[in-house]
Amino acid sequence: MSERKDYLSSSFPKARRQEAYRRLSTVAKGREQRPLLSLDEVSRRLGALEQTYVGVRPIPVDKIVGTVSRVDDFDRDFLPKRSKIQERWQQVEESWPDGDFPPIVVYEIDGRYFVVDGHHRVAIAKQRGIEMIDAEITELRSRTPLPADADVGSIIMAEQERRFMEESGLGPARREAKVEFSRPQGYIELLEHIKIHGFHLMMERGEVLSPEDIAADWYDRVYVPTIEAIRREGLDAMWPKATDADLFLWVGQRRRELFPDRPEDLDIEGAVRAAREATPRPKRRVSSATRRVTDRLRRNVD
Repeated sequence: MSERKDYLSSSFPKARRQEAYRRLSTVAKGREQRPLLSLDEVSRRLGALEQTYVGVRPIPVDKIVGTVSRVDDFDRDFLPKRSKIQERWQQVEESWPDGDFPPIVVYEIDGRYFVVDGHHRVAIAKQRGIEMIDAEITELRSRTPLPADADVGSIIMAEQERRFMEESGLGPARREAKVEFSRPQGYIELLEHIKIHGFHLMMERGEVLSPEDIAADWYDRVYVPTIEAIRREGLDAMWPKATDADLFLWVGQRRRELFPDRPEDLDIEGAVRAAREATPRPKRRVSSATRRVTDRLRRNVD
């Protein structure tokens, strides 16, 4: 009996020490902390739609990544951030010393779970190495999938991608299209590319076109051929951490730099070769504009 009391009394202080050590380590290494995800923010950014009641079933504890209301009390790994929750923590331990907890209540988005009720049970389960816990589940469906290694940064990226696909018309026009950037600002720049393409396309055809028609033409005649040329010329191998969309913008920048008045005079193959040749090498002089673009590209993908 005494062993059980010692075990229970040590659980919370140990968890608090773990949280403190992790927080100090994060600050010392200059890294951003990974907070417990807020369901409200995730739903707002990803566009949560309808919900479906699933019922009670076991779920993996390591797939519980967020909360409805307790972001200030626990970190991403459900380590306690405040000493004031110790009393409730110990009450839960004493009530269910063998870990046979009643079901927690969660929302599910793409196989990840957000706690409505049962935060302390989850925290204690993690401390004890319990892999599965019973949960009463309501499933939420979102417009954009929750990223696999979800944090605030990746959720913002997913939100920007969703908005880009909707506002550009590319989503309904080419549902198979996948456009990924290493920085969220890339989607804003790419949307401008499509708008400019649309202006020239409507002037060329002498008619008003829908965003879907413009996006489809841009994707088929500009984006896909440019990515194919990037691979043929080996530009992707020179920037292995850059996404296709990153490199597309870099090629476009080089095109405008060489032909500021009429960038369309340089064809896609020529623009890709120019971007490849402008990639800085040791002891090679490059223009300040090229250096700024390549420096930015390197910062975003390193």
